[in-house]
Amino acid sequence: MIDFARVYDIHAQARAKLFDRIRPLGQEQYTREFPFAHRSLRATLHEIATTEWWLAARLREEPMPRPFSWEDLPINQHATFAELERAWTEQAPRTRATLADLTDLDKVVESRMYGRKRVRILRTTKRVIATQLLLHEVHHRAQAMAMLRHLGVEAQDLDYIYFLQDERVEEITSGS
Repeated sequence: MIDFARVYDIHAQARAKLFDRIRPLGQEQYTREFPFAHRSLRATLHEIATTEWWLAARLREEPMPRPFSWEDLPINQHATFAELERAWTEQAPRTRATLADLTDLDKVVESRMYGRKRVRILRTTKRVIATQLLLHEVHHRAQAMAMLRHLGVEAQDLDYIYFLQDERVEEITSGS
């Protein structure tokens, strides 16, 4: 069975490396528009952080803010990378604790997102929500890495396995 908290720990390590590559960028590069994904590093990172907040809240079976608006969620209120990094760093321990404390993974969770004219009702298991929380970041992190490459910043080796395996290179001798 997957250890959701352990996988989240690896995401946090990969995210830290990604942040190291983003931190030196200026605001213009951080908000530069691209013709794919969420159009900018800023918007793409907000998508990851906001969805993490939302899915973790669903796992805790917390009521959603009313009226529900993605733009009004607390993690989504940061213009600069430094602000988002600080907020996400504060959010991460609670997300990790939520994943570590999961029980009854097959329990169906119902989330209600009230708009002004209708309510959106979402039902699925905790297992599905936790899995989505982990997979969602991978998807959008790859998009952020592509944006960095377009900005001339090398961004690679952030795959899960790079954080969990040892690697060594040995010279081949003529007698081997």
